[in-house]
Amino acid sequence: MCNDRVNAEGYPDPTCYAALSKVMREAKLAFRPLVYICSPYRGDEVNNAMKAQYYCRFAVEEGRLPIAPHIYFPQFLSDEKADERELALFMNFTLLGKCHELWCFGNAISEGMQQELDRAKKYGKAIRYFTDDLEEVER
Repeated sequence: MCNDRVNAEGYPDPTCYAALSKVMREAKLAFRPLVYICSPYRGDEVNNAMKAQYYCRFAVEEGRLPIAPHIYFPQFLSDEKADERELALFMNFTLLGKCHELWCFGNAISEGMQQELDRAKKYGKAIRYFTDDLEEVER
């Protein structure tokens, strides 16, 4: 097998190397489990949205496809309007149902986060907890 630039006999084999490199790249991109990003939003929306982006980047680096509706829906729905907040929560839970896991970030759990955690448990989703510094912890 040529997983290096040379074959088993030590001769250069760029064709085999290129082919296997392509297969390996495609395999890495073929499947990324959906992970629901659960983190604070209310209170300090600007800072919390930046943190959520940071958590999403971490999920991508861990081979996941992050779903963070709390930084997407506020772009066109108001958290201050009860009917729009209710609609956003409904859509959050719909997306959560499609995800393989929920990753919860931060040292404190807000009311909205608790609703997401409760729903994830109801759906039987795996839940992982992380600190603000991306260290996984048990809860």
